[in-house]
Amino acid sequence: MKEIFENVFFKEGRIYTKNLTPGISVYGEKLVVEDGIEYREWNPFRSKLGGAIKKGLSEMPLKRGSDVLYLGASTGTTVSHVSDIVEKGSVYGVEISQKMMQKLLELAELRENIIPILADARKPHEYEEIGKVDVIYQDVAQPDQDRILMINANMFLKKGGYAMLCIKSQSIDVTKKPKDVFEEVKRNLSSLFEVVQSINLEPYDKEHEFVLLRKVK
Repeated sequence: MKEIFENVFFKEGRIYTKNLTPGISVYGEKLVVEDGIEYREWNPFRSKLGGAIKKGLSEMPLKRGSDVLYLGASTGTTVSHVSDIVEKGSVYGVEISQKMMQKLLELAELRENIIPILADARKPHEYEEIGKVDVIYQDVAQPDQDRILMINANMFLKKGGYAMLCIKSQSIDVTKKPKDVFEEVKRNLSSLFEVVQSINLEPYDKEHEFVLLRKVK
């Protein structure tokens, strides 16, 4: 295994994270043991962050000990890999769907660093007690994706902290070309962030762009 980022590994064209809960697979992913350490294969077709890594993510803001606000946690597929990476850091997983939250709660019972929050990401005051975080990861398929990130970043993200945003063009405006939607979202965010890298997620996710941002104000 070659470590390409902290707690992210690469071997024979596949990416892995070191399993925080050995012996337990989260979403049916393959478990691999090497030199006495168990790793979980990271499926880029099931995770936009996995897809971004496969497509050449140049910088990984998630580190051991990072505190992360994850907006749109869903059932916890990507959350689980983030949990592996940050180890003793915390992953605050915000999810609005009660059905999805049930799965996330089950995952959190196995992983102490995941804190599930049933809330609307448009209403960050509902979970203001989490305090400041190092990274915001957002995968929320809503027309106001940029606004949701801005209001959460203003409340929680440390200056110089990073945001990882998954832009789904079809959730914003189906009448525009995806490229135009992506550029508009980044312009809207430019008052608070600088763009570090933009990655088109094809073939892993259609009409999606993954954007790594740094908070400058």
